Amino acid sequence: MSEKKSSSRKTRKSLSLLRSGVLVSVCTFLSRILGLVRDAALAYVLGASGSADAFYVAFKIPNFFRRLFAEGAFAQAFVPVLSEYRVKEGEGDVRALISAVTGSLALILLCVTVVFMVCAPWVVYVFAPGFAGNESQTSLASELLVITFPYLLFISLTALAGGILNAHGEYAVPAITPIFLNISLIVATLFFARTAAQAETAVAWGVFAAGVIQLAFQVPFLARLKLLPMPTLGFSHPGVKRILMLMVPALFGVSVSQINLLLDTVLASFLQTGSITWLYLSDRLYELPLGIFAIAISTVILPSLSRSFSGSDVEQFSKTLDWALRLLLLIAIPSSLALCMLAEPLIATIFYRGELTVQDVTMAAQSLQAYSLGLVFMMLIKVLAPGYYARQDIKTPVRIGIIAMVSNMVFNLILVWPFGHVGLALATSMSAALNAYLLWRGLYKQQHHVFSVEWGRLLRILLSATLVLGGVVYAFLQQEWVWTQMGDWSRVGHTLVIVVVGVLAYGLTAVASGLRPFMLKHTV
Repeated sequence: MSEKKSSSRKTRKSLSLLRSGVLVSVCTFLSRILGLVRDAALAYVLGASGSADAFYVAFKIPNFFRRLFAEGAFAQAFVPVLSEYRVKEGEGDVRALISAVTGSLALILLCVTVVFMVCAPWVVYVFAPGFAGNESQTSLASELLVITFPYLLFISLTALAGGILNAHGEYAVPAITPIFLNISLIVATLFFARTAAQAETAVAWGVFAAGVIQLAFQVPFLARLKLLPMPTLGFSHPGVKRILMLMVPALFGVSVSQINLLLDTVLASFLQTGSITWLYLSDRLYELPLGIFAIAISTVILPSLSRSFSGSDVEQFSKTLDWALRLLLLIAIPSSLALCMLAEPLIATIFYRGELTVQDVTMAAQSLQAYSLGLVFMMLIKVLAPGYYARQDIKTPVRIGIIAMVSNMVFNLILVWPFGHVGLALATSMSAALNAYLLWRGLYKQQHHVFSVEWGRLLRILLSATLVLGGVVYAFLQQEWVWTQMGDWSRVGHTLVIVVVGVLAYGLTAVASGLRPFMLKHTV
């Protein structure tokens, strides 16, 4: 009888994880689609000019720190500690931890924001040293950074609220929240920037407004759970100390890909005008599957892995990680192939209008192809890193992160001069491959990940379905359509046909090759 109850509980956990993953993926999908609309609007209004490059630098700097701190190191340090408090401590202790973390984080963020706003010109020189020879571009980027940087303060507190909600099983609200950034920028771009004397400034204010809206959106849901914090300065709180100890070195371990992307921007500032924009546009497209699936799966498994570790359930820990890796590869491999083969059609369909030129489409498509080669590894990093941080293991991912970051610098310097911005994207893919391999090898050696029997069948399914997908896309591309000579609706129609037929071909072949629903849930 007890075995049946245990099996029933595991089944419910499996279904709960799968439902949560689907829910987060759907919400993230809507956000990413709006993100593409946002970027298409930005490309339409700003093009790939020097002023556009200035805006993207001013936008990337707070976004870099957001991913590095809020969604990177802080999330990976905060959620395991909060989950442990939920398992081992009372609700009063949980609320005290949340209040202490909120007050401490807010003070740090406020100080950082003020310093960066005051030092904006020097910050721009650090992040885009290639602007040094263009005083007007540097000045514009500095002005825009003063407007956009407070976004870091608001979005980091939003990430804190999202971590609290995720730890309590509320996944939808944090997944919906990014939508408001996209809506805010779409409104700012299409309704204000088009008629503004300086379009970039209007869009920058849209970034600022988005941070306020995203934070305000989550407050009622925290209040409903009776977890709305009363901020206190709690640097002496033991939980805050542990979070800080985990967070500082985690900056290297979990956010190496963001540091690599930043290095791309620094070097791209020395290349021909438009290089930063080309990398930004291609980055946005490969971020689509990365955000919809990899980050969604990572978000769902981190609390589960943390609870398994806190409860000393080693077998459940490995099964959860194995499930995540199998599910991820079913999505990552076809996504990588599709982005590589359809780079130019996708760039042209989404971005080619307004100020963007045919050359911009070609250049952005080339860097997208280079990024697509590393997409699988970038997605794997998002799932493998929680395997360390759920166990509060800091040293291993830090060491791996440093190796990957140094490797990326070397690859950049080797590839940037012969291949320009494409070399920067290719270097990012190569360092991501190294990072993912080293993360997986560490987990495998410590037996925190053990391959299940499903892997043999999964690889056969992947091989057959991916070959069919590649054949279908190749057949369409033989039509030799000139995408930049089509009208907007014609490009959209042709792209939709290819995508829909490709997805159906991949899915039906996978099912015919043996893919069944139970394979997505029964081992968790």
